[in-house]
Amino acid sequence: MSPRAGTNTGTTPHTLAFVESPVQLLNVLEWAHAQEEPGAGFTVVVLSPTDPMTRGQLRRMAELARGEGHAVRWEEARGGTAAPFRTIGGLSRLLRRAGRVVMGDPFSRYVQLLLTITRASDLVVVDDGTATMEFVGQLARGERLVRWHRKGGRPGPRDVLFAPVSSAARRRLTPGGNRRVEIFSSMPMKETPDGVAVTSNTFAWTRARFGPPRVTKGADMVGTSLVETGVVDADRYLEAVRALARAHGATRYFAHRRESADKLHRLAVETGLEVVRPDLPLELIARRGPIGRTVLSFPSTVVHTLPLALSGTDVRVAVCDIDPAWLTEHASPRAHGFLSGVTGTARDVHRLAAVSVV
Repeated sequence: MSPRAGTNTGTTPHTLAFVESPVQLLNVLEWAHAQEEPGAGFTVVVLSPTDPMTRGQLRRMAELARGEGHAVRWEEARGGTAAPFRTIGGLSRLLRRAGRVVMGDPFSRYVQLLLTITRASDLVVVDDGTATMEFVGQLARGERLVRWHRKGGRPGPRDVLFAPVSSAARRRLTPGGNRRVEIFSSMPMKETPDGVAVTSNTFAWTRARFGPPRVTKGADMVGTSLVETGVVDADRYLEAVRALARAHGATRYFAHRRESADKLHRLAVETGLEVVRPDLPLELIARRGPIGRTVLSFPSTVVHTLPLALSGTDVRVAVCDIDPAWLTEHASPRAHGFLSGVTGTARDVHRLAAVSVV
């Protein structure tokens, strides 16, 4: 049995993991499962967001992490203007003695700030979905760290003020001297930064703990937050969902945790789909089952992760391209190319042409 979290055998550096979403915590558990001593000196710090659906999923994932023998520290990191100072102050001692820091979102200002405090010589970035692909490319090219859906826009005042911290974090995430950097990912990597170790995430922990699922005859659809991030027009998205559901006989719509309640209500009324709000990341929901024989998705993380999580089942993942006409006028100039890349690099999926939207 692995040592309980928070203990240290003397041979393994104390590990401190920072997560802000359920998927990040899932991938921290996947990374831990792949280690020879997954429970040694392991503390997970949840930098909790404010939206209820994400918090609910994080609490469920935290229970799973504790069940694996890890310590979980829940931080109300966004509970008012004083919360960041209180959180960072309370974590400074842990950061200074951590030998290894694991993070799920290197674009996060919170994480970037914490990176300037830690003395850890071993840094690990686990998947935060498709954003990992962009992070790796930016790191390889020596660019500033900017989320893909914001790239190309003019930096705001907060971006300018935070630029020195972001630059310092990027330097910390560049291997050199005694500093080791690892990326643990299920995403395809076109560019790999010099000196960075890349380890494949095969979702072995998910398959070992859940399933195999019961597979139904119908089709399910996976939601996306592309409307909420300002990339895709809401009306066009709803029309595309309706056309795709009708063409493939889908009956359930698994909502993304960031989708707005108003949009989901409208989607249920206008499409007739049953909207499901998962209490865990979709990879675990699908593996637990029941799940449709066909899973329909627009370009998103799940077109890469679901085939791995559902390996050995008869489930087919099908991805529908985003028509450039669906993009909003505020969408980043890179948006369509990035989304096409997400689809084009996915393995073991069936690719669908963009549905016709009037």
